[in-house]
Amino acid sequence: MTWGFPLALFALVVAWTVMLLFGGMELDRGLLTSLYGGRNPDLAWGARLLTHLGGFYVLVPLTFAGAILLVVRQRFHSALFLLLITLSGRFFIELLKVQTDRLRPEEHLQLVEVQSLSFPSAHAANSTMVYFSLALLLTSSFPRRAFALWAAAWLALLIGASRVVLGVHWPSDVIAGWAFGLFWTLLLLRLSGHDVSDGTTRALRHSSPEGEAA
Repeated sequence: MTWGFPLALFALVVAWTVMLLFGGMELDRGLLTSLYGGRNPDLAWGARLLTHLGGFYVLVPLTFAGAILLVVRQRFHSALFLLLITLSGRFFIELLKVQTDRLRPEEHLQLVEVQSLSFPSAHAANSTMVYFSLALLLTSSFPRRAFALWAAAWLALLIGASRVVLGVHWPSDVIAGWAFGLFWTLLLLRLSGHDVSDGTTRALRHSSPEGEAA
């Protein structure tokens, strides 16, 4: 057994915990001030466009589309876990928001309408879960896999950053969202029997359509 995977999960837990304990302080406020787009209309416009890519009306249909594609490929196990990861992750994010009860930045800074509490960023967490899950489950060969993971990482990073630019999240909220999203995705894929290095099911990779390269 290698220690790389457990250490990666542990590092994500540590990152989330640090953001919870030390978020909302002077460093957070300074970063928010530096990245805030309220004085730059072009930056704010771009952030509004990006933030939609991490919203409910994009991510949920995209998740179901990915699940349907996996079913068409006869990868039923993977389709089930794509739905489980993303939908259960949404539930836990909302639960964490209620439990931590952190307020968002001041209302006059907010460039888009928000309703829920601040920690962790649902846009950052949900986009990480959906885009990384799709990248891992819908591809299994290099260089397609590498390109998909690179694209997923950039999408999650930009969507999360857009929330700070729009003044609706502290930077620590976003970092915690990324950490939770990646933790939940990697953990459930590993527990489900998927090899997170190639996204297929280890036991079936060489013996059924579940392991066919995409």
